[in-house]
Amino acid sequence: MKKNKSIDDYYVGGRKLNSLHIGLSVVATDVGGGFSIGLGGLGFTIGLSGSWLLFTGLLGAWLSAVFLIPRVADIARQNGFFSFPQFLKYKYNKRVALFAGVISAIGYLGFTSSQILAGAKLASSTFPVISMQNALFVMGGIAIIYTVLGGLKAVIYTDTVQWIVLMVGLLFVALPFAYFKIGGIRTIQETLDSRFLRLDSVTWQQIVNWMFTIIPIWFIGMTLYQRIYASKDTKTAKKGWFIAGLFEYPFMAFTGVILGMFARVAIERNMLPGYTFSSIDAEMGLPVLLRTILPVGFMGIVLSAYFSAIMSTADSCLMAASGNILTDVLNQHRSKNSLRYSQLLTLVIGVIAMFLALKMTSVLDLMLHSYSFMVSGMIVPVLAALFLKNPDSHAALVSMFAGGLTTLFLIIGGFKLPLQLDANIFGIGISFLAYFTVAFFARKREGN
Repeated sequence: MKKNKSIDDYYVGGRKLNSLHIGLSVVATDVGGGFSIGLGGLGFTIGLSGSWLLFTGLLGAWLSAVFLIPRVADIARQNGFFSFPQFLKYKYNKRVALFAGVISAIGYLGFTSSQILAGAKLASSTFPVISMQNALFVMGGIAIIYTVLGGLKAVIYTDTVQWIVLMVGLLFVALPFAYFKIGGIRTIQETLDSRFLRLDSVTWQQIVNWMFTIIPIWFIGMTLYQRIYASKDTKTAKKGWFIAGLFEYPFMAFTGVILGMFARVAIERNMLPGYTFSSIDAEMGLPVLLRTILPVGFMGIVLSAYFSAIMSTADSCLMAASGNILTDVLNQHRSKNSLRYSQLLTLVIGVIAMFLALKMTSVLDLMLHSYSFMVSGMIVPVLAALFLKNPDSHAALVSMFAGGLTTLFLIIGGFKLPLQLDANIFGIGISFLAYFTVAFFARKREGN
């Protein structure tokens, strides 16, 4: 807080951060609590093949390092960008940027709420004496306070520490304790079907769904653009992205699924009293295993690891929502008191996110649908902005609406989709057709 003298310091860390901080912050934000718990569930269900989920994260990180960062970083530095929609404004117009800013802010508000809620559930289920409400106030309050005071620097520095805590807790405490407790490699081979130990026990449809869900986020995520802008130069940003990709795969990918496999072994061998294979949720297998086998003290280290994953995503999403509203909706980033506005706005959004998590979980579903809307609606206009010489603003707006609404319609309608593909794939396809149809007829009218 004492080092923040301007809005540049608050939202983009003074544009001077190094590649290690950038890389660790990127991976901490991207993996978060959802992937940490979700990977355990995949390991429990399909074994090592679940690691392909984060292989798409590696692809997304490295593709964006090669194709996105060189086209964005210098332009952002020359024009003083703070947000992702400002890049769209530069390439298109104000209307495209405003619409992108509103949808991005809603999506990240929902993500902030969901992360705070996830942390509260983990805390209250582990410590029964702590109520869900109190756990939520503690988790949310801590993340909100340091984010409000310190801005992006506080977020990135804490992300670095949180990622270190996460990896130390899982690699050097959870993995060895669980491995020896279940009986080692021989017990694993005797208990699990051989498909759990192979990398081909996943359908091509699942891998395609993961690719279309995760890779586009690397091109449209406000949290990621903020870190591109915060890097001291283009080379630093690219190096940070390469670091992030390697930490996602293989490090986090295999750590998560292997721990999930250990939980499956424990269940199959009746090592978790009160739980059976039919009565336990796949994603709860790992937390239950760790709670059962870890001695006092070590359990605290592993819990800290999970809390770190959750908070590293919550604080980044809070900064993203705040930046979207200040910069793209209110247009107050160049005002005299912009730094104070930024802190106040971050506080207000954080409090709203915390109370949404506490009172209105159904709203979270709506907001996460907004995030799906953002992914399927934004990726085509972003790619057009990156690779086309004269991207069409009207086509961008139409494709954003068409792609986003298609995905929402398919998700909410609960339709059975061809080949078991994800709704996002069809939304992106419609967005692509809409963009190039509108752009084609626009060029045809100009030619006439």
